[in-house]
Amino acid sequence: MDHGMNHGDMHMDHSMHHDGMNMDHCGMSHDGMNMNHGGMHHMHHMGNLKRKFWISLILTIPIIIMSPMMGMKMPFQLTFNGSDFLVLILGTILFLYGGYPFFTSCIGEMKNKKPGMMSLITMGISVAYVYSVYAVIANDILNVKPMVNDFFWELSTLIVIMLLGHWIEMNSVMNAGSALNKLAALLPDNAHLIAEDGSVKEVNVHDLNEEDTILIKSGEKVPADGTIIDGKTALNESLITGESRDVQKSVNDNVIGGSINGSGSIKVRITGTGESGYLSKVMNMVSEAQSSKSESEDLANKVAGYLFYAALIVAVIAFVTWSLLHGVIYAIPITVSVLIIACPHALGLAIPLIISRMTSISATHGLLIRNKTSLEGINKIKYALMDKTGTLTQGDFKVNAYDSLDNNYEKQDIIKIAAAIEQSSSHPLAEGIINAFAELNSDELKANNIEEISGSGIKGTINDKEFMVVSSSYLDKNNIEYNSADTDKYLQQGNSLSYLVSDGKAIGYIAEGDSIKPGAKEMIQFLNKQHIIPVMLTGDNQQAANKIADILGIKEVNAQLVPEEKQQIVTKYQQNGKVMFIGDGVNDAPSLTKADLGIAIGSGTDVAIDSADVVLVNSDPADVINLIKLAKQSHTKMIQNLWWGAGYNIIALPLAAGVLSSIGIIIGPMLGAVIMSLSTVIVAINAMTLKIK
Repeated sequence: MDHGMNHGDMHMDHSMHHDGMNMDHCGMSHDGMNMNHGGMHHMHHMGNLKRKFWISLILTIPIIIMSPMMGMKMPFQLTFNGSDFLVLILGTILFLYGGYPFFTSCIGEMKNKKPGMMSLITMGISVAYVYSVYAVIANDILNVKPMVNDFFWELSTLIVIMLLGHWIEMNSVMNAGSALNKLAALLPDNAHLIAEDGSVKEVNVHDLNEEDTILIKSGEKVPADGTIIDGKTALNESLITGESRDVQKSVNDNVIGGSINGSGSIKVRITGTGESGYLSKVMNMVSEAQSSKSESEDLANKVAGYLFYAALIVAVIAFVTWSLLHGVIYAIPITVSVLIIACPHALGLAIPLIISRMTSISATHGLLIRNKTSLEGINKIKYALMDKTGTLTQGDFKVNAYDSLDNNYEKQDIIKIAAAIEQSSSHPLAEGIINAFAELNSDELKANNIEEISGSGIKGTINDKEFMVVSSSYLDKNNIEYNSADTDKYLQQGNSLSYLVSDGKAIGYIAEGDSIKPGAKEMIQFLNKQHIIPVMLTGDNQQAANKIADILGIKEVNAQLVPEEKQQIVTKYQQNGKVMFIGDGVNDAPSLTKADLGIAIGSGTDVAIDSADVVLVNSDPADVINLIKLAKQSHTKMIQNLWWGAGYNIIALPLAAGVLSSIGIIIGPMLGAVIMSLSTVIVAINAMTLKIK
């Protein structure tokens, strides 16, 4: 990487500041997840739905015993004088009580002029009820001959099956969001606050403030984000970051609220509580990803709308046709069957369940999905463009060599002057220079007027003389001569080179080496197997970039880039296919935003993370593998669920309408209800089997 490329990149600690995040731990509510199922709003809460199902089932049992199915009397059935009126009373209670959630949601759909799944269910049970009331009046009051078959048996079982299906589905929704609940439960209730006089008192976690000092004993949960000021320990951060091994921590290291302290006691100064805490931000990210509408959800809703109108048309045609051929009494059950089968209830949950499950899984694997819509095109990604330093390599530069190129300066002067200018920079190359100077145990120089050179380096004045620490590309661009023979051997070893310049002349050089991240090669191999072409974009010199690329197996390399050129290259590649970009620096933010899928390394800068669609919390490039696997599995499950939720109607609707009745094949109301509810249960189970594999 070019010395100037990522100047100002700051290794972000775990107190990430994500704009717009405001979810307090104590205020986290899963019920707030905005998964609006056709206006059902979670069917009035899980407990209410469960109670409604059991009461409806109790009402259904006597109806089944006293009412014939499709006019056929079963051996277990019991009828007596007035039993029809008792069935009518029970059926009316069931219709109004058990059907209430469907009615209220239907009204909402109609007000929005978007009839859908709830409208179809309401229409189906309403037709069955009204016709059954007519049947009781005709048979028991008007004594119409032949007798009219009622549909209380079908009505009651349909409502119970629908409620059972909803109960199962809502339970699945709750389970799908369980990662949020687990995250919310990570923080302890109390903390040990150290007062100014050194005494320790136990306080509620919500009473903690930034800059407070707390004591965390062995085995306790960390109550808030902070920095260790005394002691050392090992923290288990697995539930937060997905990293299974314990992380060693000592003075000046950051700790995350919700992680578990190991064997040592530590004192921590709090840096983030409540809404500013890392855990709250993670939960907010997950919740936002779950609640935002995606293209697939919009597609599912459109399909539900088309199905509503298709069912109406088929039902009207079937009713008119069979009424003309065999009469209204014969046509009603066929019409009811069409309306029951067409209920696209499963379709409404087909996509939200998958997305909810996907974001929950990703959160516990160190993948924070900020924009789930971007993952839907995962199968169309053709190129994976990526930064080098901090993404493929550790960004932990060590000075391997430095020397003077001017007789007026000693070798040590070069590192001494460069360190003075770099003192205020947190760039990885700058840190390497400062660390190398510290080993000299020499007196520091004082630099003033420090200023960044956009995309190229940094400059400052020492004793009224201006010095610059820049890249070779800056020298080439400004026609500053230097003898490359002195430095070529370091480039061939994969080092990054910085030059010290004064009075328009290169007076010295510093060669720094970086190590490749353990998961980088595994990621590149996986991308190649997926036929996604890896491309390296870096501000570093060509030789250093090629060295890293050869080790990793990357064929396409674009080196010595300035920040705006990265975004231009993303645009260029997009002309040939969809592009994902993986980066971590301030200069990567435009590219992360421009790419079809932007992936930020979690240890990168706030700006990069806020620009990304997905954040890799563990800063491990190998996590890209899990991300792609999860996204592809989710896409496959979505397609499967769309077919389970609506595809069966292609066959079921014509059969319910009676197109094959001449050969004895026809779907009745009860079978229609079973098929519809079965598809719903299959959709829920299919979603819950989603996993990274």
